[in-house]
Amino acid sequence: MSMFDLKRRRLVQAVGAGFLLPGLAPAVIASVKDRPQLTDGVQSGDLLDDKAMVWSRCDRPARMVVEWDTRSMFTNPRRLVSPLADAGTDFTARVELSGLPVDQAIFYRVQFEDAQTGVSSEPWFGHLRSEPSQRRDIRFVWSGDTVGQGFGINPDIGGMRIYEAMRLRLPDFFIHSGDTIYADGPVPATVTTENGRVWRNITTEAKSKVAETLDEYRGNYRYNLMDENVRRFNAEVPQIWQWDDHEVTNNWSPSKQLDERYQNRDIRHLVGNARQAWLEYAPMRLQRADNGGRIYRKLSYGPMLDIFVLDMRSYRGGNDDNLAAKPEARTAFLGQAQLDWLKSGLKGSQAQWKVIAADMPIGLGVPDGEVSPGVSRWEAIANGEGGGAKGRELEIAELLGFVRQQKVVNTVWLTADVHYCAAHHYHPDRAAFQDFEPFWEFVAGPLNAGSFGPNPLDATFGPQVVFQKAPPAQNTSPFAGFQFFGEVQIEGQSGEMTVQLRDLDGVVVFEKKLQPV
Repeated sequence: MSMFDLKRRRLVQAVGAGFLLPGLAPAVIASVKDRPQLTDGVQSGDLLDDKAMVWSRCDRPARMVVEWDTRSMFTNPRRLVSPLADAGTDFTARVELSGLPVDQAIFYRVQFEDAQTGVSSEPWFGHLRSEPSQRRDIRFVWSGDTVGQGFGINPDIGGMRIYEAMRLRLPDFFIHSGDTIYADGPVPATVTTENGRVWRNITTEAKSKVAETLDEYRGNYRYNLMDENVRRFNAEVPQIWQWDDHEVTNNWSPSKQLDERYQNRDIRHLVGNARQAWLEYAPMRLQRADNGGRIYRKLSYGPMLDIFVLDMRSYRGGNDDNLAAKPEARTAFLGQAQLDWLKSGLKGSQAQWKVIAADMPIGLGVPDGEVSPGVSRWEAIANGEGGGAKGRELEIAELLGFVRQQKVVNTVWLTADVHYCAAHHYHPDRAAFQDFEPFWEFVAGPLNAGSFGPNPLDATFGPQVVFQKAPPAQNTSPFAGFQFFGEVQIEGQSGEMTVQLRDLDGVVVFEKKLQPV
């Protein structure tokens, strides 16, 4: 165990035992009921160079005060104060830590100061490890799909235990590959599962119906943050969030037709509310592009790793048969601006490994009903035809051809969405479209949702299932254990990448070692 990991464990043990570290007396003494309350824990995220974001939420108008130090005793803390957190942001706040020393344990504590009285909340602690400047071992985890199909926080099994399994791996960071909430998935008091077993949920008003209003979307995030496993994980593991469909509603695209559960049937209205809530709750560095709503971004983690975080939802055309022979508005998936950004970033990357964090897989068919009788509508990239690139596959063909032409090496795709785990190898010798170099795609999930799969493969880019683990029946509950996360380890000296798929208890179910070119 490294010295950093040992310090992490000691800090968590101290805070968990209720010890108050030196220097933590509130600025103004007040009774507990009069002091601001941190309602949803703390999160950190989007590590970049010497920077990191810290997020939290209060119960009233207040300013978030963050102090950080390289020592858990906070003997020389640096202090930052957020703008006022008020109802306009659902009392969420974030600040950017900067000037972090490289490759060190960073301990932070968060308090809120009441905007009117100046009274301070009790502190909440978190920690992270700053970005390395030289080669060293790296470990991170990824997965997706939290609180789906009505499977919420079940106190009978200890809540969302897979977050604890990920925390115990002591990762440098976590990529949440989308479906951070299920805004279209109410959480009832009970769900009858396989063999008649009853799943019991903690319930809230916000999760009693599909989300439509801004506050209902916000309530979905607040629900997930009620789970102690999630809060403990958030305080210890920096995160990289992306979004997919369920942050708005299932399989949404510009052509989405909403069902009778929705009073407002305007998908654009839902997307606006959903995006605002996502941006408020994500521990993400906000960007100016797209009127402040851009989600795709590149994050470097030292000289060995660049992470390209994609947005496969915001710029797509409407879901359809996905068979257009030439690029047009309806074939957009990443959209040309994001596609050009990705190509440029991959070409310019000096990192040994380039991880493409995709919220949907490339070669798996994800159906979305029918366009007309006998004609399938498709939700993801693949169109089920298996021939030359058509529809949304045209963008992927352009990207893969560019990667080959520019001799970009060591690209790995990580994804979720389909609610089972798999390892896919893509090779031109098996493909209808052959202008690309072989690459790997690894699939993980769900985190706390119904399990599905396996999905059919589309042969356009020559995928081969090297491994998959899926439930025996569709929408199998978390009771059955088909919940998965992925782990990536990069060895500092050799550069070897080891990708593992792990189950609900953290047990490895598959492992693949990749050698850098």
